[in-house]
Amino acid sequence: MVLVISEPIKSQSKTVCVIGAGPSGLVSARELKKEGHKVVVMEQNDDVGGQWLYQPNVEEEDPLGKTKTLKVHSSIYSSLRLISPREVMGFSDFPFTVKEGRDTRRFPGHEELWLYLKDFCEVFGLREMIRFNVRIEFVGMVDDDKDVDDNMKRWMVKSVEKKTGEVIEEVFDAVVVASGHYSYPRLPSIKGIDLWKRKQLHSHIYRVPDPFRDEVVVVVGCSMSGQDISIELVEVAKEVHLSAKSLDVPPGLAKVISKHHNFHLHLEIESLEEDGRVIFVDGSCIVADTILYCTG
Repeated sequence: MVLVISEPIKSQSKTVCVIGAGPSGLVSARELKKEGHKVVVMEQNDDVGGQWLYQPNVEEEDPLGKTKTLKVHSSIYSSLRLISPREVMGFSDFPFTVKEGRDTRRFPGHEELWLYLKDFCEVFGLREMIRFNVRIEFVGMVDDDKDVDDNMKRWMVKSVEKKTGEVIEEVFDAVVVASGHYSYPRLPSIKGIDLWKRKQLHSHIYRVPDPFRDEVVVVVGCSMSGQDISIELVEVAKEVHLSAKSLDVPPGLAKVISKHHNFHLHLEIESLEEDGRVIFVDGSCIVADTILYCTG
């Protein structure tokens, strides 16, 4: 008996649409390209990076992100740095190494990670596959016949050129959704939130502290962004009132609060009043100029 060992059969080349040119979209495109598939990446912004593409101009965005389609994708503020060391932030076969003339810190600023993603894109020749300034309007199956094998089903992708408004419909064998989930703000349920007449915004459009100079600011939420932004604001604001679920905060934050007479920690908000008052669950009350939601 003769045993014949055949070469592995390579999978048939597919046409694949990758939605989003952030970290997950770029690495998906690279792997698909390596396997011989025909890849088109559709990106709504004018460059790669996804959340890591810093967008300083936020004036046209709804302050609370209540619109159906957001004009600003990134939630990154100017001073943001990585909370994980660069050694664990890179892809396994493309280390996030220090580059001469750039941010050499182990926990670099956000621009350094964006530059790393641009390097990744250039090294693996991904940019030629990317269509920029394209927004996806719809993705759906072309043939919903239940008798059709899953491997034979195809997908229609409807996209819009943001600059011209041109609508394009294309059919692909597969779609990778890599559009992220950190852009659309989540707001807490607070009594009177719709009646409060003063300035309210979500941290999605926070960039720098200066617009809040000499204001009384309430920051809602005590996770990473809430702590970061509060510590920035305390240097320019008249008062910063940080509202948290618990008064048991990290030692580093407690130390900063103790050093600033204008930095105050509160429990959650009970209600917001039309005259500008913010009432907390313990009965304490302040009159604020701005409420900044750092609530995810």
